[in-house]
Amino acid sequence: MSGNEGGDVARVVAGRYRLLDRLGQGGMGVVWRARDEVLGREVAVKEVRAPAGLDAAEVGRMYRRLEREAWAAARVSHRGVVTVYDVASEDGRPWIVMELVRGLSLADVLEAEGPMSPQRAAHIGEQVLAALRSAHGSGVLHRDVKPANVLIGNDGRVVLSDFGIAGLSGSSALTMTGELLGSPEFMAPERALGSDPGPESDLWSLGVMLYAAVEGVSPFRRDTAVSTLQAVVEAELPPPRRAGPLAPVVEGLLRKDPGSRLSAAEAARMLRIIGAGGAVRDSGGPASGPGAYPTPGPGPASYPTHGPGPDAPTAAGAGPYGAPTTPLPPAAAERRGRAGLVLTVGIVVLLVALVVLGWLLLRDGQGGSDDRGGAAAPGTSPSASPRPSPASPSVSAPSAPPSPSGPEQKVTVYAHTLRPAYDGACPAPEVSAPAFTGTLEVARTPAVVEYRWVTRETPSPLTPWQSLAYEAGGPRTRQLNHTEPGARGSGTRHDAVRLEVRAPTGAQSPWLEFSMTCREPTPTTGTSPGTPTASPDASGSPDSLP
Repeated sequence: MSGNEGGDVARVVAGRYRLLDRLGQGGMGVVWRARDEVLGREVAVKEVRAPAGLDAAEVGRMYRRLEREAWAAARVSHRGVVTVYDVASEDGRPWIVMELVRGLSLADVLEAEGPMSPQRAAHIGEQVLAALRSAHGSGVLHRDVKPANVLIGNDGRVVLSDFGIAGLSGSSALTMTGELLGSPEFMAPERALGSDPGPESDLWSLGVMLYAAVEGVSPFRRDTAVSTLQAVVEAELPPPRRAGPLAPVVEGLLRKDPGSRLSAAEAARMLRIIGAGGAVRDSGGPASGPGAYPTPGPGPASYPTHGPGPDAPTAAGAGPYGAPTTPLPPAAAERRGRAGLVLTVGIVVLLVALVVLGWLLLRDGQGGSDDRGGAAAPGTSPSASPRPSPASPSVSAPSAPPSPSGPEQKVTVYAHTLRPAYDGACPAPEVSAPAFTGTLEVARTPAVVEYRWVTRETPSPLTPWQSLAYEAGGPRTRQLNHTEPGARGSGTRHDAVRLEVRAPTGAQSPWLEFSMTCREPTPTTGTSPGTPTASPDASGSPDSLP
């Protein structure tokens, strides 16, 4: 705690917003949890703290940028963008009042759980991209898309926050001389070279974020900011090893040339397919079957990239990231086409021959039994059997293509610990008791999921199953909170809890360890230590439904 940070707690800003505690701190200032004394609700308040050594003109420029953050975010109407309520003034400084999103940032989730699956990363990326497309439609560029600025709410929302360095199309630059806006490792090459950014720059940052989410490392991070920027401009993308079906999206978004970068609409379509458990080919079309996409292994992975569209400018003889390619000679291409045609015709002829041969064998076998006086062939029953129809020979035919109705319904369960231990009087207060959060993700909507929280050391056969409905066209991810308040008494309990699902398919999270030490409270007048009290319901329930 530095400066007068401790004295800021309980301070009232603009005669209305009472600061309660600090939520986080970044390069642009501090974010507080506060209470709106007028409307009686909790909000998030962001204050700016000018760095030491800035003159009055530079400080004023920084304050104007903070006001522009509120203006930029307020122009975007989307559930994936944090809502701005007010811009207050206190001590000559602007304070931005925003909605309070309860949950964790993507950076916190990655730090606690490590790299995530390609399917989950695609689901989060799809929602971030939807927020970006809404902002771009309003003429707003974010310019600092990274895991720390993506909030995963307890209600399942994925919210893009911190438009503090957002740029409005057509607005004048307010940056200080030599000032670097944004995080270097997430910055697009054109911005690092000083060119005017566009929506494609935010798409590049989204690609870096997806790479970091599945690989666990940022692809261009180096020891210093200068070397990081140099790697962004010059270094080739390290081949993704854990991205699996997400690799074409990552590689398509991380093309150095913004003109050949994957478009927002195509990226959204591909992320939607991958988030639902599918895969995409290099052409961007849906793929099917277990071998539709290579499985990431321990060695360097090599995945096809999504090529630029017909209108994207490309350099002759240049491949992804400027790598030269060697086109096939016309004669070789013609020979390859003829060979493919001959192979296709040969397969068709072979299948027809097998069908005819099978039908003839079945017909001859039935007639031969009559010539031998009804004697059955060795290994067969002498009883009569129905004569097979010539239209249904007993040979294998090519399987029908998969149904386009979509993937089978399934539920993916994630869970992690918010507070692992408690020491004090029991039942424990909700704000102090061991707490856990879980996420239930369905393959498609509508759906109804039956779930429950259970403990390992003290299992209860009466733990009720609860139902959670997913509306058609609504979010496919829901967040669940759970606390273990403990019973009145004393002693230490070591246990574990997990989230279970039984319908529409069985699934469960790993066990999450916790400990609870209950101490007998000091008896007070009129209260008996042995008075029984009802134990709060610890089954857990969803915070909210949209």
